[in-house]
Amino acid sequence: MRGQRAALRLQVKQSRRVKAVLATPNLPSKLVEANITCAKQRSERANMSKVFVLDTKKQPLNPVHPGRARLLLKEGKAAVFKRYPFTLILKGAVEEPLLSPLRIKIDPGSRTTGIALLNDASGEVVWAAEIAHRGHEVKKALDDRRAVRRSRRQRKTRYRKPRFANRRHKKQGWLPPSLESRISNIQTWVKRLMHLCPITAISQELVRFDPQKMENPEICGIQYQQGTLAGYELRENFLQKWNRQCSYCGARDVPLQVEHIQARANGGTDRTSNLCLACQPCNVKKGTQDIAVFLAHKPDVLARLLAQAKAPLKDAAAVNTTRLALYHRLLALGLPIECGSGGLTKFNRTTRDLPKAHWLDAACVGSSTPPMLQANEIVPLRIRANGHGCRQLCLMNKHGFPRTKPKQAKRIKDYQTGDIVKAVVRKGTKIGTYVGRVAVRATGSFNVTTRAGTVEGISHRFCKTLHHRDGYSYQKGEAAFSPAP
Repeated sequence: MRGQRAALRLQVKQSRRVKAVLATPNLPSKLVEANITCAKQRSERANMSKVFVLDTKKQPLNPVHPGRARLLLKEGKAAVFKRYPFTLILKGAVEEPLLSPLRIKIDPGSRTTGIALLNDASGEVVWAAEIAHRGHEVKKALDDRRAVRRSRRQRKTRYRKPRFANRRHKKQGWLPPSLESRISNIQTWVKRLMHLCPITAISQELVRFDPQKMENPEICGIQYQQGTLAGYELRENFLQKWNRQCSYCGARDVPLQVEHIQARANGGTDRTSNLCLACQPCNVKKGTQDIAVFLAHKPDVLARLLAQAKAPLKDAAAVNTTRLALYHRLLALGLPIECGSGGLTKFNRTTRDLPKAHWLDAACVGSSTPPMLQANEIVPLRIRANGHGCRQLCLMNKHGFPRTKPKQAKRIKDYQTGDIVKAVVRKGTKIGTYVGRVAVRATGSFNVTTRAGTVEGISHRFCKTLHHRDGYSYQKGEAAFSPAP
């Protein structure tokens, strides 16, 4: 009887506890929020590129999953070798490692270049990045310098002799600095990645390559216009020229059609200067109307459209000028190079139903692209070229006279402007942890630029270097695919 009564009391207590838990109004919502937060964290952890690994002799090994990298760090088997791109170095030796060959694919662009590391055997995209060039900034800086020098000559003050009297002999293969910077950025990152992973081949998008000639050696004449890639080159040209939006209403992410600015019924031709992109409602609404009549109530759009229709493709010209030079630079690295055209890249991307992104275009370069690409869990690394400073001793005003003091030492307290640091402030009015780019001062009081803004007056005693300045800034990109539910 006593045992039965004790068991009955235990059941009553458990039932009361269950009722009390169910009666708590905030507990289920908190549990749901916690589950949602954990799911978000798991999805964010999954959407990452793989981590590079080096052995004790700094020889590249196969990249590993971020989870495996965290385990190696937790167990003390590896240490952080580099932050960007994130690289580990093992503390123990690896005897006869089994390496999986990777292919680096490059989609050169005037403003942004896409890079992807691909495993040809499995079709897995191991790592991806997008490099933002500074060619336009270099061009602007040279234009400003030329304007200042010309102003000095006009004022008869101290000046540099005119260029036609100070011209040096250019070596064969010389390129303007704005174009040379684009090639140097790509070449630099190809060399860096070759030291971080086992790369055995390169794929580059090259316009002059003829993929139809490989499939049909007897192709000639009009057959070039009737092949598998017919229309892809011209449409890709239009998409780049008109910024992938409707020329009339500016609509994006809608199906676009090739539109004649002057209708063929009114004597219009099929020249590219008479073609633009338009969404279906605008195309139907315009019909055969004259462009001036159709856009009479939008004079600003009319002026922009007519100017852009005949505007030269500076970006396309820059890419076409540098691609062959880039090919010869990469050829000197000693790896086999596969070439592909822009039309073939878009054909591979559309047939595999992939969204538009620079790094995905790079993954689709060349005829060696696998039928299936595993790229759903990749978040690219956004790399922006910032340069390594300039040789100008001091800044000038609009008249060309110095307005600042001469340059001081670059390194202050073992820190340099552009380093990525972690500042842990434990006392004072700026208590907290700040991670970002540092701007050094001779006084030892630095400025740290974080995502939230710039924090001024951080002492060098609270800073710790995470990544030394290398001429680039880094930021986590956005996934091209939505996370799985």
